[in-house]
Amino acid sequence: MIRIKTQEEIAKMKKAGEILAACHREVATLIRPGITTMEIDRFVESFLKKHGATPKQKGYHGYPYATCASVNDVICHGFPKEEPLRDGDIVTVDMVVNLDGWLADSAWSYAVGHISNEAEHLLTITKQALYIGIEKAVIGNRIGDISHAIQTFAEGNGLSVVRDFLGHAIGQEMHEDPQVPHYGPPGRGPRLREGMVITIEPMLNLGSYECTIDPDGWTARTIDGRLSAQYEHTIAITKDGPLILTEQ
Repeated sequence: MIRIKTQEEIAKMKKAGEILAACHREVATLIRPGITTMEIDRFVESFLKKHGATPKQKGYHGYPYATCASVNDVICHGFPKEEPLRDGDIVTVDMVVNLDGWLADSAWSYAVGHISNEAEHLLTITKQALYIGIEKAVIGNRIGDISHAIQTFAEGNGLSVVRDFLGHAIGQEMHEDPQVPHYGPPGRGPRLREGMVITIEPMLNLGSYECTIDPDGWTARTIDGRLSAQYEHTIAITKDGPLILTEQ
């Protein structure tokens, strides 16, 4: 069932999104060779607590951390680790913020020190693909119009689109209907209506779009060991166009 949010409910989600965006801005200042993703995870949990919020991921189906930290060939759901990040790495930090029962969700990929030209290309195109998808998040369009725009742009720039993990609606639950694929034909799926709130979160790879799952049951990696990146915003569908609730 698709849950339509009122303006008041969207305003509550926007407050959660503002805390999340502020946290990502702080995380960006921490990213450097030598820091660990576990240090980042501890910082995020502390930051949210100081702002009266909690990390929704922690405890979700037993997930033990405040963030997902996905380094290099990890597509998503990577566990924070005590292993220091190295010059040339890329890392995606994904978090879901709960403020007074309302949620916001955003992932962002970061360069660690000096990265390769192909890694820079991956980050640039993945971020652009997110905003190209957001442009299609308007009343009357269908979910598939977002999906198709992202896939067309990504593949036109030599990247593949992960199929196994999707965007989704969000509100008081982390995952609501409908799902939001980042690939597929236009004109398919539910029609976008005022008051829907969704995440758009393309995961793009330098190589194959296929993945494997680590023995921990969470960490998804590219099947060929090549790099993956992700950018994600939470978006409200409004009569004035898409409203980004997690804009940094």
